[in-house]
Amino acid sequence: MNFEEPFTGLLHRIAAALERLAPPTPAATDFSAAEAFIWQPEPESFLPVKSVNRIPLGLLKGIDRMSGILLANTERFAKGLPANNALLWGARGMGKSSLVKAAHAEVSRKIKSDAELKLVEIHREDIGTLPRCLAHMAASAHRFIVFCDDLSFDADDTSYKSLKAVLEGGIEGRPENVIFYATSNRRHLIPRDMAENERSTAINPSEAVEEKVSLSDRFGLWIGFHNCSQNDYLEMVHAYAGHFKLKMAKDKLEAQALEWATTRGARSGRVAWQFIQDLAGQLGKKLTV
Repeated sequence: MNFEEPFTGLLHRIAAALERLAPPTPAATDFSAAEAFIWQPEPESFLPVKSVNRIPLGLLKGIDRMSGILLANTERFAKGLPANNALLWGARGMGKSSLVKAAHAEVSRKIKSDAELKLVEIHREDIGTLPRCLAHMAASAHRFIVFCDDLSFDADDTSYKSLKAVLEGGIEGRPENVIFYATSNRRHLIPRDMAENERSTAINPSEAVEEKVSLSDRFGLWIGFHNCSQNDYLEMVHAYAGHFKLKMAKDKLEAQALEWATTRGARSGRVAWQFIQDLAGQLGKKLTV
């Protein structure tokens, strides 16, 4: 009796079953399909964004110095010149994420190239998959700003190590055609109690704390945002009202804007925008950026 044929058939059936169970090989992404994408780790894909939620750079008031720094860095990167990863940190609602999106639009408009500048958003909870994300972009002819909004790490979170390796420390590092921009409300992405806990359990406490603090140091640019003055806040309101053609007497507009800020307990670009949305609703006007 020939036992080889049944055995060979069994192997073929096992191989076929394993092939069906194996995850499909992700298809190559057509990065020319859109100007912006959202990284999705499971299954690995880049979701194209039809219309990016952003406002023009010219409407971001009170952050001229920060805007100039990030814009210059982004322009150098788009031209293939050396540029730094950037951490935009500081006061809430002062336009950190808005500036990243506006800078991308401004540089894309200004610098025309076959290697188009793409914006890819990665969610905070997916930072651990960043190396897989970059592997897709490394093979592309385009250039990419990988953007993570509101980045920070909690006590039991070790995904910061993936980010740290990508920024500079890994054997491969980030691809030449990728730059990383992140926003955060705090300058050091690791909370103090987390660093102190590491100190208490480490063989060398000072080295443990240094390990945490050095994550922020991997960003070549630290761009700080601070609470705005009343004059800056009113400048933002006037800029929005003028852009969207919201007709109202200056003194009345300012009085309502200040009252709105008082009820919110803060003055910021976000508060100014929320006031404008409310005002446009009162006047029966739609806001089209």
